[in-house]
Amino acid sequence: MNTPTRSLAAAASPAGWINGFIGMLIFSGSLPATRLAVSAFEPLFLTAVRAGIAGCLALCALLLTRQPRPARADLIPLLWVAVGVVAGFPLLTALALQHMTSAHSLVYIGLLPLMTACFAVWRGRERPSVKFWAFSVAGAALVAAFALTHSEAGSGFGDLMMLGAVILCGLGYAEGAVLSRRLGGWQTISWALALALPVTVPLTLCYAPAGWPQASASAWLALAYVSLFSMWIGFVFWYRGLAQGGIAAVGQLQLLQPFFGLLLAALLLHEQVQPAMLAVMAGVLLCVVGAKRFAR
Repeated sequence: MNTPTRSLAAAASPAGWINGFIGMLIFSGSLPATRLAVSAFEPLFLTAVRAGIAGCLALCALLLTRQPRPARADLIPLLWVAVGVVAGFPLLTALALQHMTSAHSLVYIGLLPLMTACFAVWRGRERPSVKFWAFSVAGAALVAAFALTHSEAGSGFGDLMMLGAVILCGLGYAEGAVLSRRLGGWQTISWALALALPVTVPLTLCYAPAGWPQASASAWLALAYVSLFSMWIGFVFWYRGLAQGGIAAVGQLQLLQPFFGLLLAALLLHEQVQPAMLAVMAGVLLCVVGAKRFAR
């Protein structure tokens, strides 16, 4: 008899893995890019403007391709997607990165697959085994221990923001993955961004600086990256991969994201990657793999 892991892996199509991998690579640059952008732009403005830019592009794509409007029953899930990945994760990570390096924040991304799994379990009303929750608690304990023992003075606020960001992102991933089966991958994130425009556009105008800051070219490029790639294009590939290859199977690619992110933080931002960070992330990955194994 095949194990659940083998069955899920066999069901995943090559196209799903390819699209999911591309999405994961794009997301790997999100925190390093946000770290650059937040050095020149206020977190509230950065959150609003990146969502506003992506939302305008997404709305144009929906109108040009004449996509049917979501059903009324899909509006609340789309709202949760917007709360999780359009507003919550970008804002909280921007606030956190004012108090910590992107390398430190990437430790928390190791919990993202676990959070996604937890919300998927809740949405699907499954009953995980005791072993699943044992691995879940162990992974959370590793991250908490690292945050408490390696946080610098005044960075506790950043740790709390990153924890909240991961929780909201897991919610947005799970809701979006379920919706993508009905609406399509790129349509799901596009509708969520479009629905958020009545909020993101006024906030952009409200928090826009009176005189545009003298930002560096790298900060402007980072703003462009998080607006176009992190906020929209990455989700086009990610949700498409989840729809094609299966949420549980392709979702495992999230486990690679912290390692690619650390590589980018070291290469682009010249941040120091502590051996303890790698050790904690390796332990978290083992816990996530174990939790996935016993999720059903």
